[in-house]
Amino acid sequence: MKKKSLNLAALAAILISSLVFYSCENESDPPSVVTEESVWKSDQEALATVNAVYPPLQRLSSSYSFLLESATENTISFEGADDEAGPLVSLFQTDINNWYPTKVFNYLYVSINEANRTVAKADSSYAGGNLSQDVIKLARARAKFVRGLDYLYLTQLWGEVPLILSTTSSKKEQTERQSIDKVYEQIVQDLTEAEADLPPFDQTRSNPSKGAANAILARAYLTWASKPLSQNEVGAISGSKTDPSAVTWDTKKLEKAVEYADRVINSGNYKLENDFEDNFGVPAENRSPEHIFTIHHDGDGQGDAQGNHQTHCPFTFRFDLYQDNHIGPADVTLLDRFSDKDKRKRFSLLTRLYNQDEPLVNSPQSASDYKEYHYVYPITSPRVGKYIHRNSKYPEVAPGTEAGQPNNINRIEIRYAEVLLIKAEALLNLGKATEAAGVINELRKRAGLSDLATLTQKDLENEWYLELFFEQKHWLNLVRWRKLVNTVLTETPKFEYYKEDYKSVESQVAKFGPENDGTQAGKVKTNYPFFAKVYKHLHSKTTNVSGRFYRFPIPKGLSGNDLGIEQNPGY
Repeated sequence: MKKKSLNLAALAAILISSLVFYSCENESDPPSVVTEESVWKSDQEALATVNAVYPPLQRLSSSYSFLLESATENTISFEGADDEAGPLVSLFQTDINNWYPTKVFNYLYVSINEANRTVAKADSSYAGGNLSQDVIKLARARAKFVRGLDYLYLTQLWGEVPLILSTTSSKKEQTERQSIDKVYEQIVQDLTEAEADLPPFDQTRSNPSKGAANAILARAYLTWASKPLSQNEVGAISGSKTDPSAVTWDTKKLEKAVEYADRVINSGNYKLENDFEDNFGVPAENRSPEHIFTIHHDGDGQGDAQGNHQTHCPFTFRFDLYQDNHIGPADVTLLDRFSDKDKRKRFSLLTRLYNQDEPLVNSPQSASDYKEYHYVYPITSPRVGKYIHRNSKYPEVAPGTEAGQPNNINRIEIRYAEVLLIKAEALLNLGKATEAAGVINELRKRAGLSDLATLTQKDLENEWYLELFFEQKHWLNLVRWRKLVNTVLTETPKFEYYKEDYKSVESQVAKFGPENDGTQAGKVKTNYPFFAKVYKHLHSKTTNVSGRFYRFPIPKGLSGNDLGIEQNPGY
């Protein structure tokens, strides 16, 4: 393979308007590059420089859904025709030309380059001038925090990756993949050094804090403790429909995961919301005691690099039930994973919603005073509920217009509930199942469920799934537990829409009767083509899944150039 330099400074300045974008990807120009000089001239300039690390991450808030959620058994994407980026991930046909790995991989490195620029200028600015030394430390700490988070995503999604730690890196540094242990060592070093100079807490949760650094360190140590697969190990299973052998956990790293989780817990700065639903929506931003670190969004055209399209893509056509959402649940039976007693159910997967723009009376006094829509067969499937803008008085009611669902909701990168799950998983694998159950019971109590006397692996996996449904953790968990392939192969065929009844419009008509023919099924209008598309995606998942999907392909650059990095197995 001919190698070309991964010029990250140039990447940030590339115009990418020639690429094909979809309605969930309203891209403006890439973030501008801060002019590099030897030192900062003011505190304001120092903070402005470090702020350049965030716009690349704003571009990824909704992209993680298409890359991570769609690459599991329980999510499908109809974001365009089946040969476009989102559907290809959903069909398990991801390749090196797919936009989502291209976007995520490259913009993480753009963010890293801006972090490197900040660190270099901070190091040069210590000598003197009019700057506050505390501001220099803060800017440097924020940059190191983001760089650590960026590399954690990179190694989780791509394995061994180049470690680029300066703005003057060599061609070898830009293209040579480093061992996973070396990448994690750098992640821990960055986050540990960041934690030392960050404030204990920041009311603006998109500003890193000690709490945020400790939370991400807990996440990093848990993942590292699972002994992530090497290039050779992925290569050994890349063409087979088998998972790797079970995890042999690293005890010392599990203990570190508990240690850093406890730092967050014992800080007293965070706690679970009393009501699960209060985590979500603009009113929770910078107010929720559960939010630890978020990615700030003002929305498209509001000074935001890219609005968070989580508000749009899972609820694309709102109350038009006959259109295909860009991304959503793969099956109606996913509802059954939630107990009816589980208070997390209605905000995670909704089956009905009232349209605020269609009041049935002049002065509505309850949710039922608005027109109700049902997201169930034979019209459509359930919707993800966490990112829908809700009526401030009635959460079962939502605006029906696009203007009422702006892309201005912050991405919750990590919340206190995940810290509890991390601690519980580490304790379980340290042989402390009873203590782990006590941690999990905090989540179950809020959800309205009974306590567990002890914790099993199945219980743990269930709580991760229910608590963080569609928060872009499911693929990462399946990879850590080494259950990705088997989960797709065993769970997907259990789905209702996997049945031959949904294979085509003709097969559905044969079973349920044509519309308006007087039969029970024909008394309501149905969306036969929608279910035929779902059927196709579900069968494609089981046909195409293999060990290579433990990683995503090393993509091309934003301009379509070969990055010169050795490809992952099977691509």
